[in-house]
Amino acid sequence: MPRPDSFIVIALLTVLVALGPVSTDLYLPSLPGLTAALDADVASVQLTLSLFLAGLASGQLLWGPVADRYGRRPVLIVGLSIYCVASVACTIAGSIELLVVGRFVQAFGAAVGPTLCRAIVRDVHGRSGTGRVMSYLSAAVAVAPMIAPIFGGFVEVWFGWRANMAALVLYGSFALLATVLILPETNPAPDATATHVRRMFGNYAMFLRNRLYLGYLFGVAFAYAGIFCFISGSSFVLVDLVGVTPDVYGFCFGAIVIGYIVGSTAGGKLSRRLAPDRLVRIGSFFMLAGAGAILIFALTGDPSVVTIVGPTIVFMIGVGLTMPSAYAGALIPFPRAAGAASSLVGFIQMSFAALVGLGIGHVYDETALPMAGAMALVAGGAALAYWLIVRPAAKREALAPPPI
Repeated sequence: MPRPDSFIVIALLTVLVALGPVSTDLYLPSLPGLTAALDADVASVQLTLSLFLAGLASGQLLWGPVADRYGRRPVLIVGLSIYCVASVACTIAGSIELLVVGRFVQAFGAAVGPTLCRAIVRDVHGRSGTGRVMSYLSAAVAVAPMIAPIFGGFVEVWFGWRANMAALVLYGSFALLATVLILPETNPAPDATATHVRRMFGNYAMFLRNRLYLGYLFGVAFAYAGIFCFISGSSFVLVDLVGVTPDVYGFCFGAIVIGYIVGSTAGGKLSRRLAPDRLVRIGSFFMLAGAGAILIFALTGDPSVVTIVGPTIVFMIGVGLTMPSAYAGALIPFPRAAGAASSLVGFIQMSFAALVGLGIGHVYDETALPMAGAMALVAGGAALAYWLIVRPAAKREALAPPPI
């Protein structure tokens, strides 16, 4: 098998981390059409996104400790197998209720990808390289959600929503086969107590007592919720309100992902000179600027492709700077429990985003205001997490005497 730090393994990790984004973004252009195809209302269709995030959250809480106990490779194989079976069930679902259940199980399996890939990066690249590799990995992963809605838009127009679900079956099968053939084990010392309930909750309590971890956790959660604000609301705003077609919507979404790629790539380069807390500060500034602009346009009642997409690109630059840096800052102090540390961040990140998505679905009023207001709130939360928690904790750590 190739070396764990080889290019082919990094490429595989990109595929695995992208399981979540691809599984949500590929069928975004199908959301408005699902209401007619399955005779469902907007709130019910939104559940296929929100409960997908709930499945990602619960899966991440489990897969990390299990991988600390049994190793990264076998757990990835089990999780990817679950994903493939659930994707088949989604493809043949005959009602919105069955699709929602299938999406939850699909997400539970998909959670193994991002959870364990972050732990593998920490296993292989250590304290000094984790932030850099995480940023570049995030930039590469962003190519998938940039392409996925474009591809999904054309598939929706030509073949319908079931074809998009069938594409996820193929994607998951490829990821499973590549993992079996390529991925080496990177956890050299499995922890036999990692899945003991008392140990698991003891680890989670230890993480939450660490002020830096807590601050970075909030930074990740608010930044990701910002992505999901747009994912949840943009197809209805741009397709139903502005009037773009599903295939054009895919291009709009792709343009926004470019902002995330710019932010992540810049974060990777800057991480050689700037600590994670500095990058989170810069990222939160861009998030506030973009969210403030889109909120102003929403309040003036002038939604258009330019006034929605332009400010969101700025917002996504901030997310791209914030999320990888905050992830690295959270995992670096815990090399022996990287899987569990990654799990807790992922669980809270996904749970919070799912609640935000549910809220947007229920308050949608055929304007851009619910989406814009939610983006402004989470941008403010990310900024407060930095100034009230991360910044003072980082200062205390910098002033602390070195260990004897």
